[in-house]
Amino acid sequence: MRLTLGDFARSARTRLDPTVWDFFAGGAGEERTLAANVEAFDRWWLRPLVLRGAGRPETATAILGRAWDAPVAVAPLAFQTLVHPLGELATVRGTAAAARVPVVISTLAGRDIEELAAAGGGPLWLQVYCLRDRSMTRRLIERAEAAGFEALVLTVDAPHLGRRLRDVRNDFRLPPGIVPANLEGHDVGAPAAHARAEFAPDLDWSVVDWLRSVSALPILLKGILTDTDAVRAVEAGADGVVVSNHGGRQLDGVPATLDVLPEIAAAVAGRVPVLLDGGVRRGRDVLAALALGADAVLLGRPILHGLAVGAAQGVTDVLTILLDDLTDAMALAGLRTLADIGPQTVRSVAAGPPVGGSA
Repeated sequence: MRLTLGDFARSARTRLDPTVWDFFAGGAGEERTLAANVEAFDRWWLRPLVLRGAGRPETATAILGRAWDAPVAVAPLAFQTLVHPLGELATVRGTAAAARVPVVISTLAGRDIEELAAAGGGPLWLQVYCLRDRSMTRRLIERAEAAGFEALVLTVDAPHLGRRLRDVRNDFRLPPGIVPANLEGHDVGAPAAHARAEFAPDLDWSVVDWLRSVSALPILLKGILTDTDAVRAVEAGADGVVVSNHGGRQLDGVPATLDVLPEIAAAVAGRVPVLLDGGVRRGRDVLAALALGADAVLLGRPILHGLAVGAAQGVTDVLTILLDDLTDAMALAGLRTLADIGPQTVRSVAAGPPVGGSA
């Protein structure tokens, strides 16, 4: 019986080839940042309030003008067909069966974006790696917009892939038939070598204007880790920021995303939505992220675990567990709606156990 996202991770590991497991589970360098993303959530206590008449909490929210059933979306995850032949198609279907929340489709997805848009799921966003061949990036964006995608998520922390030592030791290469379905002529082979050859290494803030010239869709910048860059993103015209260290897979030694979230949220000051990814494994993690300034979180590796265990149903089960856990945590903390969540909802472990206080 699988009752937690950790249960799905353990089951998925037994089903996947060890080199594939390492490709998805690993991080850059010594994997300090990878571990820190998860550990950061354990440095916060929740501060419940009682006799609030909360009943069954309401988890609904609205971001970029779109109603979500909960403040959770599916992060961009490349090469999902490594995990299951249906890949992103199963993820889109499984997510829609659990909740009306966005799925962010990677530039390196293994299924056609038109097929995913026709799957009858919820809102889709396109994650964008800006390629050296801008015309190919443009065509991908135009296809996504024509198919009904609702936002672009530009990854800004990947001029190339980080040095992921598990992949180096395994000499990891994609098996035959695993290709980015939406990039014509791209036979990836070794992902790190492909990224060095094809990703634009010299992006600057003008890329936001270029994206605006290509598409009318909202643009979010993913990979923001400082208040300085958060302010610059807003000034450059971004419609949202994603506090992200790429799941610990780019520059090892940068902080956990939860640790830098408060300064970024304060700098943005409500001008655009702030999303966070990295380390979310429980409903109370979602609460902590919202309390520290996020509008929503993105769920990454656990989605792959669900996909490996049970295809679309596995993805549904993972999201259902997380959302049920969120609802349970809100009820026990006396929170009726997401608007009730704020800095008063949490207390740093360093400050000692919570001992009461006012709302």
